[in-house]
Amino acid sequence: MMESRNEAQHLMECDLCQQPVSFFCRRCGVNLCDTCIAIHLRVKSKNGHDIVDYTSKDDDDTCHCDSHPQHDCSAYCKTCDAPICILCVSIKHKSHEMSELSDKIEELLKVIAKENGRLQSSKHELEKILENTTKMLSTISSIYKQRKDEVTARGEEWHKQIEEIVKKLHQELDDMQKEHEAILQKQKKEFEEMIGKVDETNRKTIKLQKSKNVKEMQTFVPVIQNRKNLNEVSQYSFPTFYECKIDPNYLQTYFGYVDKMQVKKNSLLENEFKERELPGRRTLNVPTVTSVIDTGFPADENDNRLYDMAVTDDNKVWMGGACTEELKLFDFNGYIHHTVSITTEGLYICMYNKQVVYSDQNDNTVRMITDTDTVVTMFTTGDWTPYGITSAASGDLLVCLRKDDQYKVVRYSSTGTVLQEIQYDSQCQPLYKEATYITENVNGDIIVTDWEKDDVIAVDRLGIFRYSYSGKDRNFTALSVATDSVGHVIVTDDGGDKIHMLDRDGRFLRYIIPEGGIRKPRAVCILGHGEMMVGECETGIIKRIKYLEE
Repeated sequence: MMESRNEAQHLMECDLCQQPVSFFCRRCGVNLCDTCIAIHLRVKSKNGHDIVDYTSKDDDDTCHCDSHPQHDCSAYCKTCDAPICILCVSIKHKSHEMSELSDKIEELLKVIAKENGRLQSSKHELEKILENTTKMLSTISSIYKQRKDEVTARGEEWHKQIEEIVKKLHQELDDMQKEHEAILQKQKKEFEEMIGKVDETNRKTIKLQKSKNVKEMQTFVPVIQNRKNLNEVSQYSFPTFYECKIDPNYLQTYFGYVDKMQVKKNSLLENEFKERELPGRRTLNVPTVTSVIDTGFPADENDNRLYDMAVTDDNKVWMGGACTEELKLFDFNGYIHHTVSITTEGLYICMYNKQVVYSDQNDNTVRMITDTDTVVTMFTTGDWTPYGITSAASGDLLVCLRKDDQYKVVRYSSTGTVLQEIQYDSQCQPLYKEATYITENVNGDIIVTDWEKDDVIAVDRLGIFRYSYSGKDRNFTALSVATDSVGHVIVTDDGGDKIHMLDRDGRFLRYIIPEGGIRKPRAVCILGHGEMMVGECETGIIKRIKYLEE
């Protein structure tokens, strides 16, 4: 260190004669050689001079007075919050509150020591993070190469499967060609024989036209009369190859996707992490009910009234209830705008392309209500009965289906084409025992309430199991589920008369219990602006609840 300092000193020149520097005047900021010190000291300065060895020019531990730079500070003015010299004490700061400079120095050093201790205490953690970051940097290339290799392997697997499909279709065409050739060869032979008989008949006819043998003519007449004209012929078409439309979105969905780099900020100085809420507005300590709507649905034999609801783009809510084959359209203030007759009770409804859609369990169909209040069938679900239904960000419909004791989730196009089926986990075990209500989260997760398991079950967009949530106590009964714009998962709990808020990884954040409580909550939908609507199943009452701060 000393060698480098001396080297730097030799590189510097005297400001007066350009000889190598030896000294420095702190008051004037001038570099000086041995010869020029005397010359510089003869120059008058109102601040005086302070000549030091050049290597010590930055080691000034003296505090000079701002008003009288030629004097060192010897006191501290509390009124002005500034160090001062002896002249200032007797002149400018004569009537101010003073203290010893040493007392102020002691006070400041305590603060500095405390803050330095705080920073030093984090040094170990910082060193660990630095070590970890260094390791990550050393492995980043290999990790990303590994991910690329995984993508490449997936691509090769697809190429192999495509080659198998091509091979299978080629074999089908080869078999078809053989069958087609055999049929045409047989048909060719039959027509050749028929033409031969026609020619034979024609020759016989020409012969008889020149003959007077009546007996031969009498014998030939029934023969020629029994030979019928050909009324129909079988024509065999060539096969046609129909190309299925390739949707890039679903090609990506089935191929796989790369999770983007996630940033998680952890506290280094606090022992306890803060509440694991997602980015966005904070939840209110006590959620408030801003309005109440009486839907007016009658009660069924189990005292259920309100089943499901769906929010429109123009701040209205469709609601479906018990003992009536109709849906009701309310605004947020509780005014009913419209009632539409449907083909079943409104158990499971959602919005799709600005139209309300519902599951009809009477004939296993998914139906839509048009702008003219006409009920049209979008598609059928075969021998599977549809339950919960929701629209997906990709423009498809996700439907819970049941057949006997089997349940699955199916992604349909608007025309009923099956795009994806979700039924089993990685161990080939059923994911669901009674998949009932369904929603899609902002990260693509497909979330279902399972009424037999009393669980909330989430899979990712590929149908791979993500998590399940079983509540915080044994009274938990998961009925319906919704998600908000930042990924909170909202679950209605009929058994505990609560609303559960989870983060997007299924971890419990808090209960949402508004002023006055909530009774037997079932239907739930998110309104935006930090509000939700929750329906009390037995009372038929809808509560509009403010749960996030502005």
